[in-house]
Amino acid sequence: MSIPMYDEVLPRGERDGFGLRVGAIIDRGGEVLLLEANSTGLIRPTHKLPGATVGPGESVAAALIRGVREETGLTVTGIRHHVGDFDYLSPAGKPVRRLHFAVDVKATGPIRLSAHAGYLWVSLDRELFVTPSIRGILGAYKELPAP
Repeated sequence: MSIPMYDEVLPRGERDGFGLRVGAIIDRGGEVLLLEANSTGLIRPTHKLPGATVGPGESVAAALIRGVREETGLTVTGIRHHVGDFDYLSPAGKPVRRLHFAVDVKATGPIRLSAHAGYLWVSLDRELFVTPSIRGILGAYKELPAP
């Protein structure tokens, strides 16, 4: 499904109470960017991909570009592939669909974090501290042709 096709389903999702989020896979020579959440609890949160919630009236592409810029300071120059999606319940118990795309950025640094404790560039050939859903998305990304 192309990004414009996702934009066509946005009003239906909003009407049905289904939230939409986007995630970006940023590749730096075979390593992908993961973000470390801030945590004050005893349980260490899993790493995540940069992303954002699609706002009312906002396109999927605009949310993806905004999310990468806000969370990392990086500038998206292109959206290459739709990699996959998954559904989950938010902490408030609302259904959310998260769409993931491989993106190109102007430069892979410097990283300027706004809401995360840290970041790391990781090889997809190692064990990752991510949720099973993100592991599946990264596995699908690994099967795509190299950027």
